[in-house]
Amino acid sequence: MKAVLCKEYGPPDSLVIEEVPSPEPKKGEVLLEVHAAAVNFPDVLIIENKYQFKPPLPFSPGGEVAGVIKKVGEGVTKVKVGDRVIGSCGWGGYAEEIALDEARVTPIPDEMDFVTASAFLMTYGTSHHALKDRAQIKPGETLLVLGAAGGVGLAAVELGKAMGARVIAAASSEDKLAVCKEHGADETLLYPSGALDRDAQKALSEKIKELTGGQGADVVYDPVGGDYSEAALRATNWEGRFLVVGFAAGPIPKIPLNLALLKGCQIVGVFWGAFTAREPKRHQENLKELMGWFKEGKLRPHVSKTYKFEEAAQALKDMAARKVKGKIVIVPSR
Repeated sequence: MKAVLCKEYGPPDSLVIEEVPSPEPKKGEVLLEVHAAAVNFPDVLIIENKYQFKPPLPFSPGGEVAGVIKKVGEGVTKVKVGDRVIGSCGWGGYAEEIALDEARVTPIPDEMDFVTASAFLMTYGTSHHALKDRAQIKPGETLLVLGAAGGVGLAAVELGKAMGARVIAAASSEDKLAVCKEHGADETLLYPSGALDRDAQKALSEKIKELTGGQGADVVYDPVGGDYSEAALRATNWEGRFLVVGFAAGPIPKIPLNLALLKGCQIVGVFWGAFTAREPKRHQENLKELMGWFKEGKLRPHVSKTYKFEEAAQALKDMAARKVKGKIVIVPSR
């Protein structure tokens, strides 16, 4: 089979495509024929050796896939050959086939195609866990989403609306904000891209306060980090919840903890991958709710572009440059 390989840590252009042996499913595993592989920001980090998980070289990036089960190993009972499934793999997804534990695959509803399925689980799973379990968001509260046109950001916009929140979508360009409006944002906020000086940070805080009637946001969803985090934290409401989701802007911010004291607010970490492993029952309950909302039309994953297998490096470069709206997906050539 063909696979996109990281043979040495480096930028996307260091990836190569090679023929490698097809994996054989072990006990409790399935062999999945990959029809689509979503591209996520951790895929960029993992090939540069900047991610918390460090698979041994060589490996394929790609943390979520969708396809058809081609073969099952001994003891597999939950799925069968021919089933259409989403696979959550962490890495290894940029390949024509992948072996996965049966616990890491989820049946795809008939209404969901492979491209949509590959782009669904990580973003909506992360944002759902963040808003439901970590923020415990309530109907009528105000949700500010930074990086709102990205994968997890746009999922947070849709989920915030599904949960009854008033959603403010913040992004760095008007075309990104237009996508957010299409997916249900009540208000939009344009902020500058790149590093922010103190005046720009203060202006961002003031704009958030204006959009919330001077109260500040009840929940801040932050997958961006950098200079945006402190500005948003300063614009939280009393007893607000600031969700630490990721650091797409690059630097991990250093936050003055007196802000949490003065606002009586919570700074809450969101690590969906660890949650799924530590609390599988709650994860399955959340997944059932997400699939139900998808069938009801409340969730509409936005895939802005698909790439051929040979364009994997370009897909990762576009992701690193924050050019992506919603999700992008790699489709193996067959």
